[in-house]
Amino acid sequence: ARACQPGEFVIVKMDEVGERIPLTICDFDREKGLVTIVFQIVGASSLKMSELQAGDAFQDFVGPLGQPSEFVKEDIEAVKGRKYLFVAGGVGTAPVYPQVKWMKQHGIDVDVIVGAKELLILEDMMKAQAGNLYITTDDGSYVRKGMVTEVIKDLVENQGKQYDVCVAIGPMIMMKFVCKLTKELNIPTIVSMNPIMVDGTGMCGACRLQVGDEIKFACVDGPEF
Repeated sequence: ARACQPGEFVIVKMDEVGERIPLTICDFDREKGLVTIVFQIVGASSLKMSELQAGDAFQDFVGPLGQPSEFVKEDIEAVKGRKYLFVAGGVGTAPVYPQVKWMKQHGIDVDVIVGAKELLILEDMMKAQAGNLYITTDDGSYVRKGMVTEVIKDLVENQGKQYDVCVAIGPMIMMKFVCKLTKELNIPTIVSMNPIMVDGTGMCGACRLQVGDEIKFACVDGPEF
């Protein structure tokens, strides 16, 4: 907790036979030494995790791993000079939260779009940190209806908003379509390749990807690109 920054992740392992699961850091409290992670039940290990009670422990917990979000390492005045748009999908809201919180702590107002299929999380926490929060759901049961891309279009084309950087984190398919749109709108975009990580330490090579003409590993060079 003392060392972690927005964008980094931890690996947890439930027990002796459990798999190693990389999870992006959602929040941290340096004073209390706390790190918050958010997970979705998709397999045996995450199901076991959901059964843990207060006071229970993981067999192993390692971190922070990966690289912090780009803006953390940049000149703060340069960051303040840009207009940021954050786009979160589903559980992707968790890694977006510490970035938006960091921005608020540095006096920067950012716009945040949260899209949810059936899972809307961290709404009040996000509201407290975002300059403007736009929520959209697939079924229209809450505020807006439709994909996050429709909200981006609306903000830029109808409300005349201009953005210098977009950070989009969520399911692969969501990030893909956000990138297709932001390319058209000429907004440089950062995504998280956390979903393709396996080992998390650069050993297995499963998260190899091409960035420009270079080969990178999501876990040690990213997860954000």
